[in-house]
Amino acid sequence: MDIISKFTVGSEEGISDLITIIDSSIYALHKDFVTEEDIKKYIHNEIDPRKMINDLNDLSNQLIMTYADQKPVGYSIIKSGSLHPGIPEGKRATEISFVILSEFDSPETRQSLWKKCRSAVSFTDIVWTNMLDHDPLSEFLQENGFISAVDSKAGPFLLPSHILELEINKS
Repeated sequence: MDIISKFTVGSEEGISDLITIIDSSIYALHKDFVTEEDIKKYIHNEIDPRKMINDLNDLSNQLIMTYADQKPVGYSIIKSGSLHPGIPEGKRATEISFVILSEFDSPETRQSLWKKCRSAVSFTDIVWTNMLDHDPLSEFLQENGFISAVDSKAGPFLLPSHILELEINKS
């Protein structure tokens, strides 16, 4: 399988690929905790391509898409300057999302997305993400140096999660 991760602009094609993954991942991560009807309602009412294009055209945000044989299978959205309450004053923080469809979740896919992500956040002090407790990618991020900073709630249904942090530039 040919796996590649690359920066993607907020074009119609890029957003279409992103929405495909978001829809599938929301269902996969929430189906054991929330009714299918609630998931469908959320996707229908809250996933707005125009808003996503505007968000991605903000210069402080970047989208990395991962493709397996040219099919979108994962993404990371990088938001520079995004803070959570536990970030020490004066530290530059960057929030990331890290999503891979379960049927394409492999060490190669994880490494491809993480390597591209890691290169994009080298300018910051702390990278953080809010991962659902049951998200299988949480363990991968911890294996790559992220530490659990605080218990939280995440996602559209506010399920139990952890804010994970990785210190990039130690000062």
